[in-house]
Amino acid sequence: TSPDYLCNDESEDYTCEADDYDGDGCLANPNENWIGLWETNRGCPFACTFCDWGSAVASKVYSFDFERLCGEIEWFAKKKIEFIFCCDANFGILRRDIDIATYVAETKSRLGYPKALSVQATKNATERAYETQKILAESGLNKGVDIALQSIDPDTLKSIKRSNISTETYQELQRRFTRDGVETFTDLILGLPGETYDSFAKAVSKIIENGQHNRIQFNNLSILPNAEMGDPAYQKKYGMETVETRTINIHGSLLEDDDEIYETQSLVIGTNSMPLQEWVRVRAFSWMAALLHFDKVLQIPFVILHEICSVSYRELIELFFELECDTYPVLSSVKKYFLEKARDIQNAGPEFCQSQEWLNIWWPADEYILIKLSFEGNLENFYSEAELALKAYLDDKSLGLPSGLLNDAIKLNKSLLKLPFQTENLEVDVSYNIFEYYHSVKSGVPDLLTQEPKKYHIDRTSMVWNSWDDWCREVIWYGNKKGAYLYGNSAIEPQLSGHF
Repeated sequence: TSPDYLCNDESEDYTCEADDYDGDGCLANPNENWIGLWETNRGCPFACTFCDWGSAVASKVYSFDFERLCGEIEWFAKKKIEFIFCCDANFGILRRDIDIATYVAETKSRLGYPKALSVQATKNATERAYETQKILAESGLNKGVDIALQSIDPDTLKSIKRSNISTETYQELQRRFTRDGVETFTDLILGLPGETYDSFAKAVSKIIENGQHNRIQFNNLSILPNAEMGDPAYQKKYGMETVETRTINIHGSLLEDDDEIYETQSLVIGTNSMPLQEWVRVRAFSWMAALLHFDKVLQIPFVILHEICSVSYRELIELFFELECDTYPVLSSVKKYFLEKARDIQNAGPEFCQSQEWLNIWWPADEYILIKLSFEGNLENFYSEAELALKAYLDDKSLGLPSGLLNDAIKLNKSLLKLPFQTENLEVDVSYNIFEYYHSVKSGVPDLLTQEPKKYHIDRTSMVWNSWDDWCREVIWYGNKKGAYLYGNSAIEPQLSGHF
């Protein structure tokens, strides 16, 4: 077919017929849950060195026949395929992608399926990316819009041949989706050539400041053999150090089959710009940022301290690596765990934390620690130490904060954190309009913080988890992408293991 977006290099046109997918696999195996891998086009005009698509440098983008795609969507729906993963490199790059998204949404409305369509959004085409994702979000087809920055450091972007992809595009999309109430999450890759601890920590802080309060997904860099980064000369140029480690899915099962064949990956654990010890700092910093901000454990006081005292999110996160063990035993144990886990990965250990006790799956380190703190009854001590540490920091920096505001913010945050076995609703008295102010900042239009008596009613009985398994699965796992860890946020939806 004739594509409506082409690059200059030659590329083959791959075609196959919708009838190739016919069959009764779903009907013959009624107890299986099926997912579909689906292409609407093939090719990628970009040349990112870490990506297999990038090895076919600046290839043409060929679109498959629209009528065929509609037929495939009908087939998915009639076979009750709940989840479709779109394998396009840049969904939204073609003008007709808005029509495709609309057709999938209409099919879901008419037939009830598919339940989800996961896409990788186009780069640079701001308006189409926004329109397609908004259609999917409004129809409930996407479970969080992925804003895949990977890095915002100019030197790093140049080294991975991504400098032609506009960072401003992604930041504008993030602002627009925040304004429209569409949840997003952002991808960053650890250990890219040219990235330093300083540039990475600055990026995390900047992305949060720009409105990303749901999730930054911190991905370790692995080398794909067919990507340009797989070239030994490229690795030598950037001093890339790697370790061979088993490929494990986030939230994947610990159950193993005797005849199963496992994949391995070449994981980058250091570069000449990010030596081994610096990589450990970056990995631990990422988990700490995830726990404190994106798992919502301290997000409310963090937002207030940033807005009122102009403290950067980076400073707030790094503070939790500077605490003395004797004064802050719980916080210090969290820091120690993150650093030791990062070193374990460098020694070919698994990327995630295994837990037979909690769902028998692999957890990211920040979620593992949140579960551990809750299960062991240490959250109260965690919050007490956190308040003490933040007060000491403010005093040391001579930063004035209205009397009682920090205590109120921490109290409200602690009360809003979803926990299992809650049987009663809660009333929380504070002296400031903290909740309204916090949400106004998240929406991108900060309101005034005012001192006024407030009584917040927290509904803890509409959603109740009567076992640790239910809470781990439905809150910590299913709430991951949309950061649905606080009461009042019901955006908990089933997720596939390894979906990221």
